[in-house]
Amino acid sequence: MDLPFDRSRSIEDLEGRRWPSPPGDATTLVLAVHALRKSPISDLTVEQLARLIAQDVGLPLLLPVGVEILQGEAAEGAAGGWFDDDLLTAVLTRNATAWAEAPELAGAIKDVLDMLGHELSPCLRDDADRFRAHLPH
Repeated sequence: MDLPFDRSRSIEDLEGRRWPSPPGDATTLVLAVHALRKSPISDLTVEQLARLIAQDVGLPLLLPVGVEILQGEAAEGAAGGWFDDDLLTAVLTRNATAWAEAPELAGAIKDVLDMLGHELSPCLRDDADRFRAHLPH
């Protein structure tokens, strides 16, 4: 997947929006998300990417990256047995609006799910069913 933006730039740079500093009593999650927005997208680990997607941060930028990673992992996951993945959970559980704005990505995730077949963990199967239920028919 050829992404139309420079992955060496951060979400903050690409969005052109700087968040104010988190409050002094901010949770670890809030502090982490604020810091990750400033990191180059290419430097984000899969776990960090999942964390940001699960918090609905930078979705237009990060969903394509997440889908690309999942497409690469799907073949191996389908061959390796029970597939359970935080990134896939984060992607599947985004609001239907996110997918309505990116139908080509939704189709790619449907293909990933089809490739994984019955290898999904029971929790992911439920998320996958809810995701599929919101796709246009």
